[in-house]
Amino acid sequence: MGITMETFAVGALGCNCTIVADAESGDALVVDGGDGVDEVLGRLQRHGRRARYLLHTHAHIDHIAWVGRLRDHTGAAALLHPADLPLYRAMALQAQWIGLTDAPTVVALDGDLEDAQELRLGDAHVTVLHTPGHTPGSVCFAVANEGSRATLLTGDTLFAGSIGRWDMGGTSMEEIVASIRRQLLVYPDATPVIPGHGPMSTIGTERHSNPYLLPVSAV
Repeated sequence: MGITMETFAVGALGCNCTIVADAESGDALVVDGGDGVDEVLGRLQRHGRRARYLLHTHAHIDHIAWVGRLRDHTGAAALLHPADLPLYRAMALQAQWIGLTDAPTVVALDGDLEDAQELRLGDAHVTVLHTPGHTPGSVCFAVANEGSRATLLTGDTLFAGSIGRWDMGGTSMEEIVASIRRQLLVYPDATPVIPGHGPMSTIGTERHSNPYLLPVSAV
């Protein structure tokens, strides 16, 4: 029966959250659902899904804010790349950046995400791709059924027509572009891209038209 994927914007900053579910068992994982707890819980319940993993592309507040509350309701394991743990622990400071007086509660997470790590969901596999640049611990996820084309969940690393910010500490434009070329542009042109904000795209569209990824002579 394969997998289902449902993407929807959550929170004041419009973070794209994606629920990936095994259609047969109902087991699911949630990517970047930390600022949309009620919406995520409602969709899981409506479709009869049971979250097993709460995955995060990085530790900015709009992607992970209330992960503790989401975990309390689902019992799922909350995972993050360890290079972003300092950023996660600075949640109170992040809240100040965007004018929030009620900072999300920082909780101990359940494990690390590592480059090339694979998580199973029925017949599907989710591969972790470490893509430092937006943050030191930024990751993307390649989701695919056995033998089928992958879909890339790129967080704030790669957007439709742009890339994520690199000026927020500890990273550079060169690093984020290098990560995209090394980890994402190796996928075929037809590969769908679901970014952390905004509209979807494909690897081919970004390879041939994203100004940050074009050869210097083509810009």
